[in-house]
Amino acid sequence: MMSPRPISEDRGSPHFRHTPLQIIHIAGNFLRIWSVYSMYRYLTQTGASVVLFIFSCLVPSSILFLLLQKPWKGRPLSNAQVVPSVINGAITALYFILWGKGLKSCGPLRAILAEYSGAVLGVLSAVLYGRRDHVWKKVGGLIAMLASFYFLSQGWALATFSPFYILLYKLSSKLRYFKLLGMSQMTVPILAGILSALRRVIARRVSLKNQLKRRLHAITIASATCFLFPVAMWDLIIGSSDSSAELPFSAWAFLSTILFGIILIFYVDSIAEEKLHMVFSSPRHLLAAGGCIIVMEIAYKMDFSLAGFVICSSILGFGIYEATALDRGRKDSFQNQGVSNGMLDNELEMSTLPT
Repeated sequence: MMSPRPISEDRGSPHFRHTPLQIIHIAGNFLRIWSVYSMYRYLTQTGASVVLFIFSCLVPSSILFLLLQKPWKGRPLSNAQVVPSVINGAITALYFILWGKGLKSCGPLRAILAEYSGAVLGVLSAVLYGRRDHVWKKVGGLIAMLASFYFLSQGWALATFSPFYILLYKLSSKLRYFKLLGMSQMTVPILAGILSALRRVIARRVSLKNQLKRRLHAITIASATCFLFPVAMWDLIIGSSDSSAELPFSAWAFLSTILFGIILIFYVDSIAEEKLHMVFSSPRHLLAAGGCIIVMEIAYKMDFSLAGFVICSSILGFGIYEATALDRGRKDSFQNQGVSNGMLDNELEMSTLPT
């Protein structure tokens, strides 16, 4: 009797099966971060309104989402699904406004890293629903995140304000006072990051299936566009009365934000969450984004300190890890006892709640 041919471990291992998806995830995040730097350069060089720029990008994005997902077809959506999606649209509109303001004032590096502040919802969920013996661990993660944002506000990721640069070249106190942001300016992108995490939690709780999640996301983006319309019109009226000069149009800034910053990143993050079990506010996601940030900072010749950025992102990653960590010992014991797949799926789904 012939023995069966052994199956190659490389072909069956999850690492090799997920490699193409990991490449897609990194490429999608790189294109999204590229669009962020293009948007920042356009806003700073032209002085264009953040609200008008975002509204001009949301209008075609909402149309494309509606055409791709067709939420009016298929199984009818209930009011319990549509109403939270519309409310989520208002949260999304406020997120885009705050994030755009933070991008223009703080720069792309700090605006992107501030998006990971949504991990503080993990601390809130631990205080309200978690075990008491893990509360202090999550609070320690929150303190590490705040320390990272403080260092970023003090310019540690900038070459001219990095402590390593200051030790070598003494700068005048007047110049340092003029350029440093401070923690108050960092509050805007941090709030935007918390709103971003909140809208993801709402979308995840309303939609139980992936296809349903995409249909409801189209409604959310269309709702965000409607909520942003009166704000954009008011900003247009105020802006036209202040200045009559026409702003130059940048096709790449608009197209990259629409295609990569709004549409593509949604599908890429959905694939990462469904197949790779990688949520946005996670150390692995931060690691991928950090590598893309380094490339774009060098390509755009920004005021960048690699050592300061690595320190700040490492502290932020540690804080996220502690703030969103589950009781891994309990999960390992459940797996050793051979619990059902349903319970394991529930554990994995619970791990996405804080982010």
